[in-house]
Amino acid sequence: MKVALLSDCYPPRTGGIESQVSDLAVHLLAAGHEVEVFTATRGAKGERGGTVEIVDGVPVHRMALHLPGDVPVNPMAPPVVRARLQHGGFDIAHVHLGVVSPFAWDMARVATGLGLPTALTFHCVLDKAALTLRPALRTWTGQGAVLSAVSEVAAKGVGHAAPGLPVGVVPNGIDPGAWPAGPVRFTARPLRVVTATRLAPRKRVGALLRVVADAHARLGPGALVLDVFGDGAMRALLESRSAALGLGDVVRWRGSVSRSELAGHYRECDVYLSTTRLEAFGIAALEARTAGLPVIARADSGLAEVVTDGTSGLLAPDDAGLTDALVRLAADATLRTRLAQHNVGTPPSQTWGRVVDLVVAEYRRAGA
Repeated sequence: MKVALLSDCYPPRTGGIESQVSDLAVHLLAAGHEVEVFTATRGAKGERGGTVEIVDGVPVHRMALHLPGDVPVNPMAPPVVRARLQHGGFDIAHVHLGVVSPFAWDMARVATGLGLPTALTFHCVLDKAALTLRPALRTWTGQGAVLSAVSEVAAKGVGHAAPGLPVGVVPNGIDPGAWPAGPVRFTARPLRVVTATRLAPRKRVGALLRVVADAHARLGPGALVLDVFGDGAMRALLESRSAALGLGDVVRWRGSVSRSELAGHYRECDVYLSTTRLEAFGIAALEARTAGLPVIARADSGLAEVVTDGTSGLLAPDDAGLTDALVRLAADATLRTRLAQHNVGTPPSQTWGRVVDLVVAEYRRAGA
């Protein structure tokens, strides 16, 4: 099967969609499919304007423009991509969408307009955007496109935007070998807490700092430290807020690191903490859980589908509950060890072999 993957974002940009689409391309290729990527993200050496480069054996059509901040937007791309799809011998177009994905929305219009079998996968929780997208989804599904999302939570939002239509669930994939778990170790103090996230408003890092500050106040000095991996435009503001909350000796801003470096750091930590709510899946939390860390997260986010409360982590109904869970794990070494031992001994179900099978099933549904 010849597959076109179409996404606003792709490496060298970093983020959930970027890593998932690039990993999907590689694993589809390994499964015997032919894959090409179309993206509005420039290449590592500035490739853009329709340049095709080979990345990990996959042709990547770089449709980026020269724009401030290299934002992945190109309203002039549709005619070029339409011609390449029309003459490229593709069997399926797989469009990857977020709440704000202008390039991907354009690609959905192009692919369905060509009559090319099209799979549309949402990597976001639509929330209030569901109603505004209803006309577009009605048009595209009327032209044969099939809908899916990366979790049941995200699929529910897509269902609100496309009432009466089936919405598949295709989870994000993970390679457990890339996140090896170390031996379960116990240190009395401090509790080593970690998170990996973009420093952006949607990720609620400010709320995370408040949760840690409240837990620190209850546990006392020296009881915990937090390592924050990731970067973004809000870093300076968040560092100032951390200082204002009295967390100068508690929170350590680690910046962006490679996957292998992050996996190594996870083996030195005790607990992964997430405060996100509008999280469709939570690949970072799944990576940490695969590495053996108990995960603390909100029960009203997509992370509830990769964390089982009381088995692989603790789920909370709100931010106050997250603080309670953090204090509980800091005080209860037996519980923390039990959760970690489960995660070390029980690989996640969202392996790439299974995910590729689900993706190909979506392609066949679109073709039908």
